[in-house]
Amino acid sequence: MTAIDELTREHDLVVNLIGDVRAAHGADVARMAELARRMAAVLGPHTEVEEHGLFPVLAGEFPEHVVALEGEHRRIEAVLGEAADGVPADPTWPQRLLDTLGLLRDHILKEQDGVFPAALATLGADDWNAVDAVRSRVGTLLPASH
Repeated sequence: MTAIDELTREHDLVVNLIGDVRAAHGADVARMAELARRMAAVLGPHTEVEEHGLFPVLAGEFPEHVVALEGEHRRIEAVLGEAADGVPADPTWPQRLLDTLGLLRDHILKEQDGVFPAALATLGADDWNAVDAVRSRVGTLLPASH
């Protein structure tokens, strides 16, 4: 499986989890927090691969885009991270999570439609080896595909 295929599969999993969070909103904040932790667990290694594998190569040609995407990563991580130890006490958290998941959904589209095609066109063999080395270091939470 290529690095982009794996990143795309992670995006697909996160999009499904976003749907689950939306379904739980208003009825089950504990379930929302559990799903936020699952998303954070998937996005941790995913973000490492992007920020330490893809983005350094793309930053030369697309510096503003890379900075913006990294900023979005930090905002998403912050809200997901509020659920790291259980259900956040802040009563605004469920709505802030939904708002952040809207940002995450848009972010995924930017990566799928912009970053990944740019990476496929820009990265050379050594760059892909570096991406694969990051993935080997951070691992994945995805089941093996057949």
